[in-house]
Amino acid sequence: MTPKAVFLDRDGVLNAAIVRDGRPYPPASLDELAIAPDARAALTRLREAGYRLVVVTNQPDLARGTQRRDVVDAIHAALEAALPLDEIRVCAHDDADRCGCRKPAPGLLTRAPDHDLARSFIVGDRWRDVEAGRRAGVGGVVLIDRGYAEPMRSEPDVRVASLSEAAAWILRHDRDAAPALHTKIFADGASLTEMRAWARHPLVRGFTTNPTLMHTAGVRDYARFGRDVVAAIPDRPISFEVFSDEFAEMEAQAREIASWGDHVFVKIPVTNTRGEPAASLIHRLSHDGVQVNVTAVLTMAQVSEAVAALDGGAAANVSVFAGRIADTGRDPMPMMAEAVATAADVPSIELIWASPREVLNVYQANAVGCHIITVTSGLLQKLALRNKDLGEFSLETVRMFRDDAVKAGFTLKGQGQLT
Repeated sequence: MTPKAVFLDRDGVLNAAIVRDGRPYPPASLDELAIAPDARAALTRLREAGYRLVVVTNQPDLARGTQRRDVVDAIHAALEAALPLDEIRVCAHDDADRCGCRKPAPGLLTRAPDHDLARSFIVGDRWRDVEAGRRAGVGGVVLIDRGYAEPMRSEPDVRVASLSEAAAWILRHDRDAAPALHTKIFADGASLTEMRAWARHPLVRGFTTNPTLMHTAGVRDYARFGRDVVAAIPDRPISFEVFSDEFAEMEAQAREIASWGDHVFVKIPVTNTRGEPAASLIHRLSHDGVQVNVTAVLTMAQVSEAVAALDGGAAANVSVFAGRIADTGRDPMPMMAEAVATAADVPSIELIWASPREVLNVYQANAVGCHIITVTSGLLQKLALRNKDLGEFSLETVRMFRDDAVKAGFTLKGQGQLT
């Protein structure tokens, strides 16, 4: 089995950086090396959890001629003697060398020996570390925020104050400590900027949008927006919806949308607004090679009709609106399990848990074997809470209430101003 790893920047993570004018620099000599006091204990916890500990460090002063290799080697020997490290990987180039290993390039993370990057993490203190993790596709990106006077060009999954906090966050999000998440997460939205950002998230495996989301986001030119999205995200499936109420016009729209790219799926509603089934259109498009996503499905009869229409056609999705089912007071789990079983006989079909209402729905979809769940931006952000310690969460909640009361300047009769 390919091992998982925690990739660790060196200066500012394992040892103190030398900060001048708000910018971090490496220690110039072994005498300047100050190993973080919590480093050994934090790394020991990570190694006990089965992670390889791999240092990934840019050392451009070697290329610039302002640092000697023997000094760098001596610093690394001291780190290896003091800390439970498995490997130290060094990029000795500068930007002008245009190498593939200088962070933010991912080469230090992706070189042999290989690691299971989806189960791995990176801990850094600068934007270059964050972006290297994103490009490598690691499962989580942690920034130890040292307050440097430099811009952050790429955002981490979490900001922490120390290596100990970084280790605690990683262990809470260890995928081996919780049931594996097999259900694919598709981001649901209509902001191109936001979609580009989520395309860098390792959990996001595809995208969906619809006319309502596009209208809310202020999209005016449907075709231009669609083509821009397809060009910006060329490597994952993206669903766009037709918007006519007449089947002939739906078909024309579907064929145009499908022409935007090989990774495009076309959403066809299970009926039009008059309740007329779209099964014939779905069958015709699917068997002509159009990748169809049958949407607005809320009954098992509709699931069965969609599966029958798609059988023998191109790759397809059936979107069951589990969230809307739950809105009526019905438990969607039994129906979703039945829908998965119904679609199982047609391997070209993947079932989508659509319109989720809470993060719990992700794990429910996973439990019933749903292939895909569509998730909004707000729910995507909450996925970082997986396995969070509830006692710690309680304390954060109390602090939030207290801080908001102070910010509001609330007072009660007979008491002084809150400070």
